[in-house]
Amino acid sequence: MKEAKTKFSQAKVKDILSDYRLAVESREASIIGRKEVFMGKAKFGIFGDGKEVAQIAMAKVFRNGDFRSGYYRDQTFMFAIGELTVQQFFAQLYAHTDLDADPSTAGRLMTGHFGTRTLDADGKFKNLSEIKNSSADISPTAGQMPRLLGLAYASKLYRNNPALKEYTNFSINGNEIAFGTIGNASTSEGMFFEAINAAGVLQVPMLTSIWDDGYGISVPAEYHTTKGSISKALAGLQRTKHEKGFEIITAKGWDYQELTEAYQRAEKICREEHVPVLLHVEELTQPQGHSTSGSHERYKSKERLAWEVEHDCIRKMREWIINEVMVLPEEIDAIEKEAKQSAKQAKDRAWKAFMEDVKKDQSIVTDILERAEAISQHGEELNKLRTELNTAINATRLDTMKAAKKALRYLREEDHAPRQELIEWLRAADEDNFNRYSSHLYSGSAEAALKAEVVPAQYSDNSPIVDGREVLQACFDAALTRNPLVLAFGEDVGKIGDVNQGFAGLQAKHGELRVTDTGIRECTIIGQGIGAALRGLRPIAEMQYLDYLIYALPTLSDDLACLQYRTKGGQKAPLVVRTRGHRLEGVWHAGSQMGMMLQSLRGIYIITPRNMTQAAGFYNTMLKSDDPAIIVECLNGYRLKERIPDNIGEFNVPLGVPEVLKEGSDVTIVTYGSMCRVVMEAAEDLEQVGIYCEVIDAQTLLPFDVHHRIVESVKKTNRLIFADEDVPGGATSFMMQQVLEEQDAYKYLDSKAITITAKEHRPAYASDGDYFTKPNPEDVFETVYAMVSEADPDRFPSLYGR
Repeated sequence: MKEAKTKFSQAKVKDILSDYRLAVESREASIIGRKEVFMGKAKFGIFGDGKEVAQIAMAKVFRNGDFRSGYYRDQTFMFAIGELTVQQFFAQLYAHTDLDADPSTAGRLMTGHFGTRTLDADGKFKNLSEIKNSSADISPTAGQMPRLLGLAYASKLYRNNPALKEYTNFSINGNEIAFGTIGNASTSEGMFFEAINAAGVLQVPMLTSIWDDGYGISVPAEYHTTKGSISKALAGLQRTKHEKGFEIITAKGWDYQELTEAYQRAEKICREEHVPVLLHVEELTQPQGHSTSGSHERYKSKERLAWEVEHDCIRKMREWIINEVMVLPEEIDAIEKEAKQSAKQAKDRAWKAFMEDVKKDQSIVTDILERAEAISQHGEELNKLRTELNTAINATRLDTMKAAKKALRYLREEDHAPRQELIEWLRAADEDNFNRYSSHLYSGSAEAALKAEVVPAQYSDNSPIVDGREVLQACFDAALTRNPLVLAFGEDVGKIGDVNQGFAGLQAKHGELRVTDTGIRECTIIGQGIGAALRGLRPIAEMQYLDYLIYALPTLSDDLACLQYRTKGGQKAPLVVRTRGHRLEGVWHAGSQMGMMLQSLRGIYIITPRNMTQAAGFYNTMLKSDDPAIIVECLNGYRLKERIPDNIGEFNVPLGVPEVLKEGSDVTIVTYGSMCRVVMEAAEDLEQVGIYCEVIDAQTLLPFDVHHRIVESVKKTNRLIFADEDVPGGATSFMMQQVLEEQDAYKYLDSKAITITAKEHRPAYASDGDYFTKPNPEDVFETVYAMVSEADPDRFPSLYGR
């Protein structure tokens, strides 16, 4: 240290130098990572260079129990909170599939996707209050914002609901902050604005940092943001003495002192007052450009590039340490050398571990091929395969798999031990690779929905007949009473009890924190649910109509559906999404977009009850499980009469188990939801002319008929029809694939399997529009009749002549 007396204590100087060392090590990791991509050791690189000092400042106020919801620039922050090592950073760059190597994603996501493991080995929540938490990243660069809102909202609930005080494994009096990060360009996204507005309305402890380096890939700020500054554009959110709102703070990204003071102030406001804070970190740089896919020299001027060199945060911090902290340049040089060497050593260890893992199988296959070529008539070809595998530069698992499968083609007519060993290795490798690349789409814990113990509905002579909505009301009341972690929110859910009265009177009974109105903001209603579920709560998030689910589809697909998968079982968010659709009038109020959900929401169970009693049973199942689900109630069923079970809060309906609604011998008709009533009406009419249909309610589309009940029906009837209200090629095609391909039902058909669907357009208005757009009983009757008539025209002559 210099002779001149520093104004900082020894402990403070030590802390500052430790921060500087970390910043340098993180920068070096970014530089090395870029080189590794160009050397072909990794496919792609995107790094947090230029953001190091700001992220270290943020990490200083991040406490146990807090949650991060950020994006791919946050590597230094993750290093600083101790939840990512530099070696793990490189393991992710190489896509190492070992969980110990890459605990964030097990090699399933490209570099820069960070998350902590909030679940133990059994899939149960750890004590989240005792650890630092990062929700799992996604690539869409504003997609973290809806979830961020929910993470912050959970703190409000834990602080203000006395019934939640005992859940100290999830929260300590709601003192936790949800830290969000986002790039300046991504603040142009609607998700950002929606989440920011909702946080201001809800007044939740959400501290959002905006890393502003002036660009969005190649596009400068003036093309992104009004006034070229998001803090100026959002100045109207600033709270006043008389109005609630945001606290808005700005700081320069190269100023260590200003940043640490800004974050200390932001944390105090957020944690103590539960006021959301927007911290705009300006004048950041991006030394290596956006990613390894391009060069920023192509779009930045020479003046801008020179400015970035001058205002690099690490350079500025070094200058400040020398000039203000009074540390000798030689000491700084030594720290830099040590940090850079440490990053290189971490890279070497990560690469060695990755290659050793890959080479295990390579070595096995090479040995088998060597022994096979000695006795095979295709020895020359096998030798070539073995040589190519052994000499491949940075060989991967696919190289080993390709070599093994090609070898088996040569050996297909031979019978010897190496061939059998190769077959056995391939079978074992398929299992291993399923675990590496395809496991954990759904929960595998003891609380998984598919493991739920079935409790049948019980009825007595005193079981009342009520409107379907009253069945749901009783179910939700029981759920809220049974478990203080259960809550419901959505448009009109609170005061009026939702537009169809399923929650009528429940806000008055259970309180506004349990049954809550929201604004019209479908995307962040889902995000609110995801974040709350990540923190141990059991939310029911309502989409008023299935049609409006489209507004939330990216969040459902990119975040919730793949959460367990992208963390390999490290995180879960058992959110139940409640919505309603099917038969009603109008283009935007009669949604049956089941195919859309089936294609985009694998990882979320899709449940399609035919009435409100079945719906109640499914709610009971899902609220006791740890899988997410969408439950689509029948829009036209709320005022139809049903008998309410005596055990309304306890009975449940199993997923993936179809129910036979009507026994028959001539045709099997598979349907679900509101179409059950339509098909049943047609089946009664068909019986009058001597055609007996077996009507099966699929009940859930994901999962679908897990015990293969439908094929047993086809064995009896030898004819098969799928009916629903989706467009042609939608859910009916999915069901057909499941039954014909998965269940091999084609073997038992005497007629081609067909579908009955809605038209390609959405329903026109009024009863006539519904009738002529979606399948009606007459359509079903005539389709079934024509199928049977084709086989037996004498008994069933054509309805419309030849």
